[in-house]
Amino acid sequence: MSLRARLLAAFAYVLVIVIVALLVPLGINLQKRLHGEVESLASDQAELVATAASRGLGSPRQLGRLASESAQNLDGRVLIVDASGIVLADSETARTLGENYGTRARPELSKALGGRTEQGLRQSETLDEELLATAVPVISGGRVRGAVRVTQSVDAVNSAVRDDILALAGVAALALVIGLGVAWILAGSIARPLRGLAGVARRMAGGELGARAEPRGSREQVALSNAFNEMADRLNAVLDSQRDFVANASHQLRTPLTGLQLRIEAAKGKTRGAATARDLDAAERETQRLSELVSALLTLAESEEAAESAEEAELASVSSAAAERWRDTSAEAGHELVVLGRGTAVVGGSEADLAVILDNLIENAIKYSSPGSPIEIGWKLGDGAVVLAVSNRGAPLPEEELEGAFKRFQRGTGAARGGGTGLGLSIVAALARRWGASARLRNEPDGIAAEVVLVAADGTLPTHNPGPVGSMT
Repeated sequence: MSLRARLLAAFAYVLVIVIVALLVPLGINLQKRLHGEVESLASDQAELVATAASRGLGSPRQLGRLASESAQNLDGRVLIVDASGIVLADSETARTLGENYGTRARPELSKALGGRTEQGLRQSETLDEELLATAVPVISGGRVRGAVRVTQSVDAVNSAVRDDILALAGVAALALVIGLGVAWILAGSIARPLRGLAGVARRMAGGELGARAEPRGSREQVALSNAFNEMADRLNAVLDSQRDFVANASHQLRTPLTGLQLRIEAAKGKTRGAATARDLDAAERETQRLSELVSALLTLAESEEAAESAEEAELASVSSAAAERWRDTSAEAGHELVVLGRGTAVVGGSEADLAVILDNLIENAIKYSSPGSPIEIGWKLGDGAVVLAVSNRGAPLPEEELEGAFKRFQRGTGAARGGGTGLGLSIVAALARRWGASARLRNEPDGIAAEVVLVAADGTLPTHNPGPVGSMT
């Protein structure tokens, strides 16, 4: 999970906790407040009706009008009974007039006729719903003359509560969406400089040692970018110093090595002893090996320097020239050198560097190819890239050797047979990076292919990793 997604998840978690912590108590309080308001309004209205009814118990028409008006205000049913429980007025229907409602089925009226105000919830068997019943005695002349009962559907109150809670939930959802939007922007502002820093690190790992992070964002992010740039500057200085040392040391070693080789050759011409001649031959071979190592180190140091200008090279001519240089050497080793590439392939890079790349790949193929097998030079045009390959019929390599083949002084399992300095493929990788290319080694069904993915001369970067040359029809 990305940093932005983690931050967004954390913001969402906190927002949900806060919203729930606020919404639940608020909903409970809202429900209590609405029920309390309804109960208080019903009680007050019932008291008013009882007071008005005490002055008009002898007028059924006045009581009926009073019950109807009160029922409209309360959105409920208003019932007025006399001291015996006989219905005098009913806001809902006239069919109940004269009936006795002072029974156990309606305990609130019984208590009101006893002189007490009663309010509570009960289940109506007639309506099959829960009702809020409020009963108030009608007192006149200090005596209970009747009672007023107000009944309201609790479902209506609960529906109002649900509507209010849904409105609160809608506000909470809107707050959550707005909060997540703000969190997305904040998380992006935090993650964006880090992604930029990671991109600069990848560019440096790819050989662009001059890449630097742009200091932006918060103070901590700016400090991180500055620290990264300071580290990159120091690393670049160390690498420059290392390359200068290798180049200077290699250059300085060439003169004494040449002198040593001349002295050994002179000594071989003067000696007459067989044992001394063998020792001198061995010394000459070791000196030659040391000279090759010094030359490889010097080439490696030079290959890691940035290209001074944009150059282009045509693979067909470079490959043909390399094949001519190595044709005799490969023939002596029992290999036929074949150029398979067809068509014009112009790539970014100098002809000199491509020649060094091909020299090292061909020399490596000669050392590790099976006796009598051909060595093939080919290329394949891809989308914005060209794959240059040198293939041989050697034994396949383990995966760990394929991955580490381009490390310096890395020698494969067959190195003892071919000797070498262990720097050939390192030079190939360094020269490839110099021109924005990359090198890879892979097993084929019948051998091994060393490939260099070069950038096409038009400067278009590859849109995908081109397939191997061996897959070309």
